Amino acid sequence: MIRVAVDAMGGDRAPEINVDGALLALERFSDLQVILCGPKELLESKLRGRNYDHSRLEIDDAPELVAMDEHPGKIVRTKPNSGVVRSAVLVKQGQADAALSAGNTGAAMAAALFKIGRIAGVERPAIGVPLPIGRKFALLVDAGANADCRPNHLMQFAKMGSIYASQILKVANPKVGLLNIGEEAEKGNELAKETYQLLSSATDLNFIGNIEGRDIPAGTADVIVCDGFVGNIVLKLVEGMWKQFGLILKEQIFTGLGGKFAGLTVKRRIDELKKGLDVSEIGGAALLGVEGVYIISHGSSDAKAIMNAIRVARESVQIGLIEKLKQNITF
Repeated sequence: MIRVAVDAMGGDRAPEINVDGALLALERFSDLQVILCGPKELLESKLRGRNYDHSRLEIDDAPELVAMDEHPGKIVRTKPNSGVVRSAVLVKQGQADAALSAGNTGAAMAAALFKIGRIAGVERPAIGVPLPIGRKFALLVDAGANADCRPNHLMQFAKMGSIYASQILKVANPKVGLLNIGEEAEKGNELAKETYQLLSSATDLNFIGNIEGRDIPAGTADVIVCDGFVGNIVLKLVEGMWKQFGLILKEQIFTGLGGKFAGLTVKRRIDELKKGLDVSEIGGAALLGVEGVYIISHGSSDAKAIMNAIRVARESVQIGLIEKLKQNITF
């Protein structure tokens, strides 16, 4: 059995979406056990009357609640019985193989960092987010964990991202691109220039050089490397564009192609396109660089997204992601 600990109170619609997502995952994966970390009585009330395999779901009583605006470090110090902290502790103690949270991102990172710990040699864990690009995914790293970085941090992000892309996203020899304001080696700020030199000298990376923002949707790179400040802006921009694109497309289909009848004739194609752009299909982002599998999901996740986050956690454990990172990263 693969055991995944879920911060049951994380997310805008907790605990319902986490309970529902967990039950969907249990139905889909017969080798899965879920541990819901949250207030026991509340979770029991949400599970009452639901049809599921009781032997594969347990509750870890974590009655302390975390607000989205609480300081991450303070949460770890003062709320050891919160779901986000308990999920990380279970991984550290070997009672869970992976953990995930859709709650306070900073708290999830702090819990993973201080309770699970970093892989030896990793200076800064980074968030790796898969972006749907056509019929494939590109990994954006760092997507928000580290606003200020040094060149060696970005070098580590690139190496961890490359391994994740090859092992989880199934990309052979991933192309690594450094996000910059131009393709030339001399373009960008000092961070970009120095990082370019480091990545160029890395023999264990398929570094293709600098890429620009327009290269992201073109699928030029399989791994997009940047600091967390830029990465989070890119992520939020892409999310907003996906949403607006879907709305515009729907409007044009039903008003510009002969009305409702013509719109219905292409609905299946539109649904396929929407699935390709559906953030809930991604599930969550991996916190790369910690000594255990920890998946961070969006605060607005629905049950489908939580189910897919559990799927990603399960797959990461199955392939031995942490061991592969340890074995293949050279700093």
